[in-house]
Amino acid sequence: MNKIDAMVNQILAHEGGFVNDPDDLGGATNYGVTQKSYSGWLGRPASIYEVRAMRIDTAKEIYLSNYYYSPRINGFPDEVQPQIFDCSINHGARRAIKFVQTVCNLAGFGPIVVDGVNGPNTMKTAKMAYEAMGVYFNNAIADERIDFYHRIVASNASQQKFLKGWLARANTYKQDTRAIA
Repeated sequence: MNKIDAMVNQILAHEGGFVNDPDDLGGATNYGVTQKSYSGWLGRPASIYEVRAMRIDTAKEIYLSNYYYSPRINGFPDEVQPQIFDCSINHGARRAIKFVQTVCNLAGFGPIVVDGVNGPNTMKTAKMAYEAMGVYFNNAIADERIDFYHRIVASNASQQKFLKGWLARANTYKQDTRAIA
């Protein structure tokens, strides 16, 4: 299995299949692809039925096009791509890149503009940060993500029911630092 297939499979394990929870701000979703995203992919409004009937291969195409290649997640160090790709699908590409930019700045590798745009400066700075920090860089991105989830719940109590799953998802990307001397 290649790197991209492994990342996609891990994301699919987090996302699951069709859901249409009235408290989910994303609305009807299948494999993590919202009705709005699917509508954009189709170039027309998608019905809830169409979202439910969406094939997994279509979800994978949307993942790669909209959340991996278009925002240039593939320009980040290989070791952090799985988490940033997952963030891109779960939070949107701009938010995922803002997590990276924020961590780079907080770790002293900036300043870079926190605008959610993955340009050459962001990619270069993320590479420097990863080379210096290793797994700590990846874990700091997970921590930014966890903080973001808590802010969502603080601003909208209806989202509390999703918090445990969100935190578990973010924590799957954390790496053990105990063996690092």
